[in-house]
Amino acid sequence: MPKQRRTFTAEFKQQMVKLYENGKSRTSIVQEYGLTASALDRWISQSQNTGSFTEKANRTPEENELIALRKENQRLKMENDIFKASRADHGTKVNVIRNNAHKYSVSAMCNVLQLPRSTYYYKPDSIENEEEQQLEEAVIDIFVASRNNYGTRKIKVELRKKSLTASRRKIGRIMKKHGLVSAYTVAQYKPLKRDSNESQVKNELQRKFAQDEAYAVVVSDLTYVRAANKWHYVCLFVDLFNREIIGYSSGPRKTAELVYKAIASIQVRLDRIQMFHTDRGKEFDNKVISDALTTFGITRSLSRKGCPYDNAVAESTFKIFKTEFANQSHFQTEEQLDLELHDYVHWFNQHRIHGTLGYRTPVEARSMPLKRLSS
Repeated sequence: MPKQRRTFTAEFKQQMVKLYENGKSRTSIVQEYGLTASALDRWISQSQNTGSFTEKANRTPEENELIALRKENQRLKMENDIFKASRADHGTKVNVIRNNAHKYSVSAMCNVLQLPRSTYYYKPDSIENEEEQQLEEAVIDIFVASRNNYGTRKIKVELRKKSLTASRRKIGRIMKKHGLVSAYTVAQYKPLKRDSNESQVKNELQRKFAQDEAYAVVVSDLTYVRAANKWHYVCLFVDLFNREIIGYSSGPRKTAELVYKAIASIQVRLDRIQMFHTDRGKEFDNKVISDALTTFGITRSLSRKGCPYDNAVAESTFKIFKTEFANQSHFQTEEQLDLELHDYVHWFNQHRIHGTLGYRTPVEARSMPLKRLSS
């Protein structure tokens, strides 16, 4: 079961602040109540500045103006995305709204398409087969929850968790009926050409992608996304044990500093990592990176020149990342990219099921025995 997001009342937040103000250490509060340090720091700051814990009350005028501008940009983008369906029949309009419900407000889309909301939410009173209706609704819910990424294979696995059974062919018919098209139906991956690292370091990993110990081998790579009308870069660190993204960073330049920023985001002691494997990108050939690996006793491993199969797990992860994240979003600012990257990594680790992991999430696979498969 995916871990549920915790919510806290204003009273609880105030009590945590009082504990801190009365001498209880920040570390003790975080550990005893299962909080994050950033959340506690934010509550303390909010209490001291405004006395309110609501996000709206703690916004600056500049932030309010930025939010208004973002909403306007989102509305204009939505109108541009769905305007071509404005003269379609009602059934097509309903499918367009359903397929974009994870990105835009239903009421706003109904307004642009001049479709009454009652028409979108309408369901026939007479349902010949309630089980079929339940199955269709479950398929739609699973697809939307997957951020429009799951195909018939993964939807079938998720249906089984709901005690529902359907063949992939039947699921495919339901998806076609409701206009549900997976992002994977169109190949969107293309290789990034870059200079090669001529280091004499050998391929110590030797394509041993199935690891039985957490953090034993971490692989990494970089890719590019468009933000604020400029190219930006994202670095990810992936644990071969459970395919979890354990570190990540983004920035406007493809440099060793970007890689080190991703290293710094890893939430375990770095000396737990035994091997670090990458391809021969120049951004990994840097004294800053080498010194960090040496300090923490981490073995360095590099793919052979011109051989992407030596880093197949990282390549596969970035194909997923490009299809599900980079090619599905429009980032107006660097801050929006950082925020949505954090959200995607959380979803990827906590909620996205992986075929290689026996259709478990990386977090589930970390604590459960599973049959290891090669990439």
